[in-house]
Amino acid sequence: MVVNGTDVSVKGIPDISEAEIMNYIDYVQEKTEEPVDAISITRRADGTVALDYQLRPQKFERIRRITGYLVGTIDRWNDAKRAEEHDRVKHGLR
Repeated sequence: MVVNGTDVSVKGIPDISEAEIMNYIDYVQEKTEEPVDAISITRRADGTVALDYQLRPQKFERIRRITGYLVGTIDRWNDAKRAEEHDRVKHGLR
């Protein structure tokens, strides 16, 4: 099932409500500070609940390393750094 855009599977809890599922999703999001893509809620033999989850993949910028600088963009570089980036040898992937 899908609850609020999150793929949910429940095992061993036949009467779980949507509100309870949302509480588990909110709990994971508070702990990880990331959006949850999928969650599996399983009741263990001892009565506790196990939560297995996957977080949504995050988009990231390309990171460039030129002489010790780690940046996503070269917008703020001076002319010397821009020339160094332009003149560097770019090796191909095998």
